[in-house]
Amino acid sequence: MPSADPSTDRANQRNAVIACFLGWTLDAFDFFVLTFVLAPIGRDFHKSVAEITLAITASLITRPVGAFIFGLLADRYGRRLPLMLDVLFYSGIEVLCGFAPSFSVFIFLRLLYGIGMGGEWGVGASLALESVPAKWRGVFSGLLQEGYAFGYLLAAVAYWLVFPHFGWRALFFVGGLPALLTLFIRSKVKESEAWAATKTQNNWSFYWRTIFRNWKRFAYLVLLMALMNFISHGTQDLYPAFLQLQRGYKPGTTALITIISMIGAIAGGVLVGLYSDKHGRRRAIVAAIILALILIPAWIAAPNFSVILIGAFLMQFMVQGAWGVIPAHINELSPDTLRGFFPGFAYQVGVVFAASSANLEAVMSRNMTYGHAMGLFAAMVLILGAIVVALGPEAHRVKFGRGEI
Repeated sequence: MPSADPSTDRANQRNAVIACFLGWTLDAFDFFVLTFVLAPIGRDFHKSVAEITLAITASLITRPVGAFIFGLLADRYGRRLPLMLDVLFYSGIEVLCGFAPSFSVFIFLRLLYGIGMGGEWGVGASLALESVPAKWRGVFSGLLQEGYAFGYLLAAVAYWLVFPHFGWRALFFVGGLPALLTLFIRSKVKESEAWAATKTQNNWSFYWRTIFRNWKRFAYLVLLMALMNFISHGTQDLYPAFLQLQRGYKPGTTALITIISMIGAIAGGVLVGLYSDKHGRRRAIVAAIILALILIPAWIAAPNFSVILIGAFLMQFMVQGAWGVIPAHINELSPDTLRGFFPGFAYQVGVVFAASSANLEAVMSRNMTYGHAMGLFAAMVLILGAIVVALGPEAHRVKFGRGEI
């Protein structure tokens, strides 16, 4: 039941959103530091950029494992404890990546890191969105999701300040430390009331029966998340390499452009999320995707630095604006009694299909420029994404905690 003290409820809502925002921020930071140092790592391990992008793929293909494990724990034992365990796990693995003596060890550690990354989103999103009022679910969804963009922004800052002086390994050492700060914040967050109202002594067969009963919805969410991840990773992961290798920008300039683009992403996530609260999730996502499609020329074929800045800002405003609606959208579409497991697992299974985005673009760039490869890839997945969202279901502002499966 809600607290008798409204200020206590508001404090818990605030703490839940802050905690999960920081968890996703630090998780994204740990993921994106790799994208800035593909070439230096390749030189140290005597591999090409295309080969090093397999480390990105490695982190993406194991994310469903983390979503599965930590999602089950979240529905069985509550949201808070699994989140703290997950943060400790991925922080430790990130530090170990900085000590990797060989390419094979590095790939193995990125596989393990992906498990931690996969566990964070689903559990964090369910805790945050079950704690806030339904009428503001979209804007808080955008704020939560743009922890991902803020993490990318922080990775760009770290690359700018740390890499020129200490090299790529130091970035992974830095990436292991900040996540521990979320433990104190999470200790102040109460358990989700929606989880308390619907918790059951779930077992393996219960989970699989529930997925089977909802297999059409699950399949749709997997398809949706595959395309959304193709869109996100297709417009982000190889962008620093494009700036460095095709446009010839130095680390400081590359970092500055990335920071500007992530400011756009954060603004887009919150504003498009707010728009979705009033006008619906599908309409908001489709509008942002179509505008991103229109922006492709300014994004990868800009004639000068100023237009590149504007194109990068606007592209990520739209891409991450669409993404900002996703946590609310897929949590609303998920079975009530399995919200810690169902949306996160569907999301991360979708990630597996999109795990090769950076590698595909890198391979395409062997026969064309990085810009042309990224632009062609982005156009295809944006068009498909708009179609899938427009034809899909919606459960705008559905009430959480009713026990429906």
